[in-house]
Amino acid sequence: MMAALRDRMKGLASFSRGVHPPHRKSYSEAEPIRLLVPEQDLAIPLAQHIGSACTPTVKPKTEVAYGEKLADAEAFVSAPIHASVSGTTGQPTMMALPSGRRVPGIPLRLSKERAPLPEGFLEDFLRRDWDSVEPTRYDPDQIVMSVREAGVVGLGGATFPTHVKLRRNPHRPIDTVILNGCECEPYLTADHRLMVECPEAIAVGLALAAHALGAPRAVVAIEENKPDAIDAMRKAIRGRVGLEVKVCATKYPMGGERQLIPAVLNRAVPSAPKGLPLDVSVVVVNVATAHGIARAVVHGKPLTHRVVSVTGGGVTRPGNWLIPVGTSFAEVIERCCAGMTPAALKVLAGGPMMGPTISDLRIPIVKGTGGITVMTEAETSRRAESPCIRCGRCIDNCPLYLSPAKIAQAVKFRDFEMAKRYDHMACCECGCCSYVCPAHIPVAQYIRAGKNQWWIIQAQKKQEDKKAG
Repeated sequence: MMAALRDRMKGLASFSRGVHPPHRKSYSEAEPIRLLVPEQDLAIPLAQHIGSACTPTVKPKTEVAYGEKLADAEAFVSAPIHASVSGTTGQPTMMALPSGRRVPGIPLRLSKERAPLPEGFLEDFLRRDWDSVEPTRYDPDQIVMSVREAGVVGLGGATFPTHVKLRRNPHRPIDTVILNGCECEPYLTADHRLMVECPEAIAVGLALAAHALGAPRAVVAIEENKPDAIDAMRKAIRGRVGLEVKVCATKYPMGGERQLIPAVLNRAVPSAPKGLPLDVSVVVVNVATAHGIARAVVHGKPLTHRVVSVTGGGVTRPGNWLIPVGTSFAEVIERCCAGMTPAALKVLAGGPMMGPTISDLRIPIVKGTGGITVMTEAETSRRAESPCIRCGRCIDNCPLYLSPAKIAQAVKFRDFEMAKRYDHMACCECGCCSYVCPAHIPVAQYIRAGKNQWWIIQAQKKQEDKKAG
């Protein structure tokens, strides 16, 4: 509470609790965005978003051009998937996501007759000529449909289909859209570079989102440790009515919706999983998502690539790369960063606080992959777990006011009803509890496993009820 008060006295938006892990963004924060043109075949998963998985719209052994739709679904909460390069489709098969989940997917072999990507692709992605675009000229329904057809999803990690967020609900009007430019996860700098290199497109995407929702106000929220991004976004929104920049304290997990909204607007979002930002008349969009919205609505471009920070002491040459969805982790690390160093120990999909460990580098980049972090022994902490000493640090630092140790203990002893009573589904799995635990208990990992087991138990109960009925 005192830290949050000090932040506010400095004029910085802040929230109570949270932690301050080392930033370690210097590896890649000054590296400009470069384009990776793949040389190996791709694997395109058909479930790259929260909601219904897609089904193929093309048959095997079909020649497809860059940007052609590969898969779609009739469900409202879904997003189509497009070819990220020109090539030939293979036989649908099962493939793994960075999360470890196995889903159907389509192999995509590179075309021998045509270039994988259109000429000038990177220049078009980073284009700066957006000043003449007036978002209010676009019909709100047109914006929603264009975003849906482009397959845009939340690129901050949640991968919720963006068109669902942008559709107006007369019973739940939105008064503020927040652009999440915090990127609080250590090491990662992809959103930072996007704000520095193409802020005008991001500003247009934010304004389009606000117009679609009928929101009179839009706030660009950026942590104070990104002064160049703050300057770039202030210049980009100049002259655009209703847009403003809010500088936030550098604190983890500032980028979480349930921390960012109280920090910026002083509004508390009801507890998950039922409570949503909509309940306090707010929608939050990520920086890369706003960029995708602008490209989809103004230029009809599908979401086929994403900027990925490939970073850490375990890679030879860290950087920020625009990578086609479906490219393997192995090709990215080898060709973007000249491979791993001898000291490399662990590969993460994302950053060290929330990113899962990757054991098979054949796994593909997907829409939700914002970073690849390769850590060395010196960057990791591998200490033996010891019994909980009831110090309460996890409670003191939990940004959602939970009792992480009690939830983890319940999961450890497979008492999932007890875990539920301690509101385990409200946990955002930020990892603050694990970070501060002096007993080195992987608290967040226990909670994540418990939530997964809870869903399995609920699915089994439904099956049993069906049989009994």
